[in-house]
Amino acid sequence: MSLTISSSSSSTSSSSSFQEPLLKLIIPKKHNNNNNKLSFAIIADFNNIHIPLWNSKPFKPDNNNSNNKPEDSIKNLLLLDQETISSLFTNFIQAILHYGSNKNSPFIRFPKLDHIPNFSDIFNVSFFTLSFLVCIYEAPADLRSGSIQTLKGYLTSTQQSQASNSLMKLLGSNLEEQWMRSLNLGITTWIGEMQETMPVQEKMMRTPCSLFSHGFSTFGLWKVQLYCPVIAMDIESSKTHLPNEKLQFSLKYHQLEGVLQFNYKVSIKETWVEIMANIDNIRCDVVKLVNNSLLRERGAGPTEKHFPSRISLQLTPTLQTQVLSVSVGKSSENPRREIGTDKSIEASFDPPSNPLGLKVSAGESTTVSLKPWKFEESIYGYSANLNWFLHDSMDGKEVYSSKPSKFALINPKSWFKNRYSSAYRPFTRQGGIIFAGDEYGDKVLWKVDKGAIGKTMEWEIRGWIWLTYWPNKHKTFYNETRRFEFGEIVHLHVA
Repeated sequence: MSLTISSSSSSTSSSSSFQEPLLKLIIPKKHNNNNNKLSFAIIADFNNIHIPLWNSKPFKPDNNNSNNKPEDSIKNLLLLDQETISSLFTNFIQAILHYGSNKNSPFIRFPKLDHIPNFSDIFNVSFFTLSFLVCIYEAPADLRSGSIQTLKGYLTSTQQSQASNSLMKLLGSNLEEQWMRSLNLGITTWIGEMQETMPVQEKMMRTPCSLFSHGFSTFGLWKVQLYCPVIAMDIESSKTHLPNEKLQFSLKYHQLEGVLQFNYKVSIKETWVEIMANIDNIRCDVVKLVNNSLLRERGAGPTEKHFPSRISLQLTPTLQTQVLSVSVGKSSENPRREIGTDKSIEASFDPPSNPLGLKVSAGESTTVSLKPWKFEESIYGYSANLNWFLHDSMDGKEVYSSKPSKFALINPKSWFKNRYSSAYRPFTRQGGIIFAGDEYGDKVLWKVDKGAIGKTMEWEIRGWIWLTYWPNKHKTFYNETRRFEFGEIVHLHVA
């Protein structure tokens, strides 16, 4: 039996003698009396000519289900024993991770299936994600575009978001990162193929794939995790000419990974309720999607990539009828400047050949230090706005909205040269940033009417992140800034 996953277009014509290409899941008839095993395959069907695209591992169902012939109906999958279904689910995940740059087989372990809520939805998301990647890498051109659009629409639909969130929680953070790198490598490949067929003037158009983010709330903690391939971000500013092919390759095969964590606390006062939120950790990293050797061979090297240049977050109670006021802490002081001047005089006696017999020299040195990141808080209605800006340490300008001078681009001592190895770098060695509560811990405080006690309130965490590219070691005058937007709903119980 077979199940049609998608077709080359959204419509079919039953009267036509020619059947359009179909993407199918099938159970091949490879069973015999000695070895009654199941296997599953994703194929491209061209008028009953089957082109295999992916095959599962063989599975031997439990003997209690041996009377059910798998070829009778695809629905018999639901009658398989839990061990077989779990093995197939693991096979899907391993196949997805294999499409990433990390080829090591990870250790995967899940709780029993009957302990996993809505497992059928989670199972479907994993299967259709695998089908999506199989289409990108394996499907013939006649089938690829229509199937990718169909599967993308399914995977990004609102009804699947909860199942995706549950799947990420089931995988755990380490496997989640591998999963998203595999998926976004596929998305980057797909968008790159589409851009190659576009006219030059249309290559800067908005890409048809948004980022993936998910948030959750637990006692005292809000957390949002997000992933976005750089190629899918909107270009806000750039040089008019495109970079050379090697630099394009390096810039394209990276993704941004972000984690936003806020601590919150509810305090019941005599006349109102105070809800306080403060920053626990804000982390952003620009991570490569392919290995270093490929970035050196086909690209300009692994250190030619974007860096975070601005982060803007907005925390808003969605229902404001019971909100009385909001207060924020002070913004950080202006960028710190430390200016010091040292003067010195050295004296020495020369040999008798010198008629004066005395040599004197004087010197003067000046040091300037500029704090690279500035933090600001502001209020809009009952929304708290948190902003981090990266500044050029030479002229003090905001990086995301300015361009370096040509002199700075060729100056080997500019702060953005060797920016991942210099002792004065404004990033981690891997190229990311971490804003912790010990430095940016000023609280946001909402006062709420006491009628909210016992209720669950919603907050929206909305954000914008800017990534900028200025050349690191590669010799080029190209620079650009990209931006994307996200939003997640989190909850807290007023008690």
